[in-house]
Amino acid sequence: QVQLVESGGGLVQAGGSLRLSCAASGRTFGSYAMGWFRQFLGKEREFVAAISWSGGTPYADSVKGRFTISRDNAKSTVYLQMNSLKPEDTAVYYCAAGPKYYSGSLYYTRAYDNWGKGTQVTVSS
Repeated sequence: QVQLVESGGGLVQAGGSLRLSCAASGRTFGSYAMGWFRQFLGKEREFVAAISWSGGTPYADSVKGRFTISRDNAKSTVYLQMNSLKPEDTAVYYCAAGPKYYSGSLYYTRAYDNWGKGTQVTVSS
């Protein structure tokens, strides 16, 4: 089992930036895919970005060119750099970890077996 703790959320004006962090413990971090999802009020959790154990980085179309996912295996941490934020990015952001050497699609919540508790991101207009 892995424990995931997100940080870095907050309130920012439209056009601003935030960097989310997700610290993992309890596993050999580098062997696992990591993902970021977000959940709007009253909606299903949706895919934002992921980084596979081999370094692949799929993104949701809505964030391509604005968000960047990265990982530091030495620190067991995954990051989500969010630039040019829009009010419609307001959501709770969740970090997730997948099984070891997972090779399937990273777009779906079912690909992940551990989740953080989430961090609120609010973008004001």
